[in-house]
Amino acid sequence: MRKAVFVVGVAAMAMVLSGCQAVRSVGGGVGEVREGFGDAVAAPLEDLNLRRQEIPIVLLQAQANPYDLRNLDQCTSIAAEVRRLDDALGPDADEPPAPDGRLISEYASDAAADATLAAIRDTTTDFIPMRSWVRRLTGAEQHSRQVQGAIQAGRIRRAFLKGIGMRENCAPPAAPRWFTPEPGGARRR
Repeated sequence: MRKAVFVVGVAAMAMVLSGCQAVRSVGGGVGEVREGFGDAVAAPLEDLNLRRQEIPIVLLQAQANPYDLRNLDQCTSIAAEVRRLDDALGPDADEPPAPDGRLISEYASDAAADATLAAIRDTTTDFIPMRSWVRRLTGAEQHSRQVQGAIQAGRIRRAFLKGIGMRENCAPPAAPRWFTPEPGGARRR
């Protein structure tokens, strides 16, 4: 309850400090809370292993063999595989953050919405007695470890493929964003 009061206070302060623009921003934050409310309330279903996060196929393939080079004999095929991994994992560490053009009041509104959803999620999962044991007994903890393992394997594979792309003188995304292929040095296209 204290968290919810704090979140409302932060949102109100952001609105007062930022003037009219904050009114639009807080409205966006309310929409964000509305959209994420169902997932936050359903969080206990994950603890009871009644709802599971699906692991993308590209990550399962990476987990099975992160250093597989079959059908990756051209820069275009390496780039396509890196893009598949980017879709599953999000941008790599070498990618510059995309400018989103948000105002400070919008950042504050988003932070308030995230805090509200976290408070709702915490409240709904706190009612489960001995939650860690429930997660172990239902298999939710094991599935969570499988998801994290698949994510780690996907990151390893993406880094490996970008290293191969550099060796083969490929342009990004088959190589890190900062890499510039040498003219005339390309061995594969």
